[in-house]
Amino acid sequence: MLVTFRTPAYADITMFGDVAKALIPMMGHSGSIPGAILAEDVPAALERLRAAVASNPDAPLDPRRDDDDDERRGQSVSLAHRALPLIELLEAAARDEKHVMWDS
Repeated sequence: MLVTFRTPAYADITMFGDVAKALIPMMGHSGSIPGAILAEDVPAALERLRAAVASNPDAPLDPRRDDDDDERRGQSVSLAHRALPLIELLEAAARDEKHVMWDS
């Protein structure tokens, strides 16, 4: 599954479903897909996500795949790198006072 985040203030961001499912609760949302954050709640969601990333930026956050082999399992992408596109989307939405939505 893929999850796409949308706001009128920024380009759409598409992520693997399990990565998105990990990041959505970090914003203080229930984690449901589809979901949305009202424009007035975006700055708080952005700060929650930043705080979660800052507390453990090097934590691996990789999508689960059935075809992973042993060589690929040793490679991972950090929480800070996975969250960066979503942080940028939230920053743009907060700056322009726009809502954020996501769906699969």
